[in-house]
Amino acid sequence: MKKWILLLALVCTSSQAETIQVEYSRFYSHIKKLDHEDTQALQFAFGFLRVGEGRLCNITSANIITDKQVIPVEVSLENRFTLPSEKALKLADANVEVTFEERANVCDMSVQLETKPEYLKTQYSRDDLLFLLEQYRAFFNAMGSFLSFMMPSVEGLVVQFRDDNISMPAGKERPAITMGMTVLTESWIDEHQLLSLPEAPLRVTAKAIK
Repeated sequence: MKKWILLLALVCTSSQAETIQVEYSRFYSHIKKLDHEDTQALQFAFGFLRVGEGRLCNITSANIITDKQVIPVEVSLENRFTLPSEKALKLADANVEVTFEERANVCDMSVQLETKPEYLKTQYSRDDLLFLLEQYRAFFNAMGSFLSFMMPSVEGLVVQFRDDNISMPAGKERPAITMGMTVLTESWIDEHQLLSLPEAPLRVTAKAIK
């Protein structure tokens, strides 16, 4: 009897998995905003937020689908993925196919603006940090060119590590790290020649306020 109960539970769980297709053009509308030299260090990472839970839905696979080919998309351990900026895919009416471990109707698209992987390292010079800071400012300035009063103001950078248990006191070349995160204000960047981190971060994002 217990074996039948276990089998039924497994069947019910797997039946909740769903695959959806989203037009590539919906992603491209975001991606094309970064096709400029002054935002070359930035990328959009896409995921799907579980409604009411504050976590990302578990993705088992993702692919770009066209009439002629299927292009696999790498999904991170965090359940986010990036996509190429290809106008040809938009013109070909490509779709992005995403398979979840759960029902798709409880997952809403989430867009994360972050630095590209090649800009994640253990040491940054002041010039490195100012470069990233200006990249974020260029993006928000471009987005708010007509409604600047509605756009956030970039006042620093947020460094997030993969392990959110990392906590370290401030050092000569680093602000304090609390629960896997450290904030670099513009004044801290101006006052320090070097940022030294215990490991390469998961991402660097903008510290922005309205």
